[in-house]
This record gives sequence, C-alpha cells and structure tokens, in this order.
Amino acid sequence: MAFVLKPLVTEKMTKITDKQSNRYGFIVRPEANKLQIKSEIEGLYNVTVVDVNTARYAGKRSSRYTKAGLIKGQKNSFKKAIVTLKEGDTIDFYSNI
Repeated sequence: MAFVLKPLVTEKMTKITDKQSNRYGFIVRPEANKLQIKSEIEGLYNVTVVDVNTARYAGKRSSRYTKAGLIKGQKNSFKKAIVTLKEGDTIDFYSNI
C-alpha cells in the first residue's frame, strides 16, 4: 500500500530545506507509521533515511458567501512527515518535469 501521497512543496517547507539541506516534507496517509514511511521513501528515492518526524493536522471548517447564500464546508485532515536523510543524499522533485 502506498503511504506517501505527495511531496510537500510550500514556502514553509522550502525554508526548512534551505536551513538543513537534507530535510524534506511529504503528505502521508493518516494510518502510516514512521517505519512504513521510512521504508517507502528509501524504496522510492533510493536514499538512506535517518529520522522521520510526523504531525497530524485537523481539517479546518470554512465558509464563504456566494449569490446562493452561505456555503459551509470542511478541508481535509492530513498527516505530514518531515524526513531527514543521511548527509550527502538529496531528493530532486523537479527532475522528471
């Protein structure tokens, strides 16, 4: 089963990567644990993972006003994993574009 859904490329994650060049962020399935995330990242990108930090984010409620009236909804909840690689290993997300 694929636990890693997509790489996380945001301004905040770019700042973290600029400070420490061997840290990368991913959006993962909420039921994935650190060992499963580590093994999948090593298999996908052929790198050595030293550490995995995870954080759960709750779905935020949102509402907006339209011509039809007030529309209420909720954004999806997700789990974020920040992966630290062995010194010298890198992941290039933009190589296949």
